[in-house]
Amino acid sequence: MRILGLLRASRRVLVGRCAVSNPRALKTEEPSLNRCRSLLIRDIEVCSFPWWRFEFRDVFFSNFRFISTSSCNPEKEERQEDGAGDEKSKGPIARASWVENYIPLCLQPYALLARLDKPIGTWLLAWPCAWSITIAATPGNFPDFKTLALFGCGAMLLRGAGCTVNDLLDRDIDNKVERTRSRPIASGLLTPFQGISFLGFQLLLGLGILLQLNDFSRILGASSLLLVFSYPLMKRFTFWPQAFLGLTFNWGALLGWVAIKGTLDPAIVLPLYTAGVFWTLVYDTIYAHQDKEDDLKVGVKSTALRFGDLTKNWITGFGAACITSLALSGYNADLEWPYYVFLAFATGQLGWQIWTVDLSDRADCNRKFVSNKWFGALVFSGTLLGRLAA
Repeated sequence: MRILGLLRASRRVLVGRCAVSNPRALKTEEPSLNRCRSLLIRDIEVCSFPWWRFEFRDVFFSNFRFISTSSCNPEKEERQEDGAGDEKSKGPIARASWVENYIPLCLQPYALLARLDKPIGTWLLAWPCAWSITIAATPGNFPDFKTLALFGCGAMLLRGAGCTVNDLLDRDIDNKVERTRSRPIASGLLTPFQGISFLGFQLLLGLGILLQLNDFSRILGASSLLLVFSYPLMKRFTFWPQAFLGLTFNWGALLGWVAIKGTLDPAIVLPLYTAGVFWTLVYDTIYAHQDKEDDLKVGVKSTALRFGDLTKNWITGFGAACITSLALSGYNADLEWPYYVFLAFATGQLGWQIWTVDLSDRADCNRKFVSNKWFGALVFSGTLLGRLAA
């Protein structure tokens, strides 16, 4: 019965797609598209998977809507890809991610909840860890690869847990914001209970990684959960949630050093941690400019709203403070000249972001935000070569 229902549904999707393939016929064929949708609802009901409490129908119709709308006006699609028209304020064009292509259907909402389709957050969380672990290595030697791998996996899990907490607490806000209303919990693909269960699963895996580190690292790592759970609430109370995110996302700069040395060296790790916080203020303020209109409507705060037209002045100052702190940390750690060469390249990359970003263009804000993975990579390359040359 389920197979027959799925076959009938698939046939009608093709019918619905053909019905709207001609843009001139869109207005006249809309009733048939709606009728097709109602028939699909009836047929796909038999394909639900109650043991996951997740219906195939929801994702199926998300894809069906994408097919019908993207095939309605191919000329508009061409204009978007060429960068023409007035679409720049609506953000980047959505494309199918590897999660939608390769992850089983029943697991896709969980993968999307953990933002596995958007690895930039994992990179931004992992780079400060890698900087710290590399600086803590013995002069003339490579950093410990096992520790780097553990922190890489931990960054992915903690980022996923943080996104889950954020979506649970912000579910009533996300459905009012254009960029976030399709998130699994806000859209209803997952229930809050399923989100909490998935959060517990991620934290359990993270605990397995944390237990492989020394005792000081376990205490320091566990204390970061206070920041992870409280960060999503900051936008309700202060215009500086990006600063709080910086404290959270760069905790690995402290933890990486402790995992190798077993103790803290304030002269090295505090400037490194401070640099990460200022770096976060740069990239997350740029990121926040994507949502500033929606943030005003729903009443949440951000540095983008706080700085307004003076944003570039502020983030230029943050960028200068970031580079200065990185230089101080490298000097105190006795890193050799390659570190400063790569730090100069990283300075250029950060300056390029700040000076060229169009804060009124959502797509450009997103591009500059994503480019920060290269800033992190440049600093890491400098720390690696600067330590090897020592």
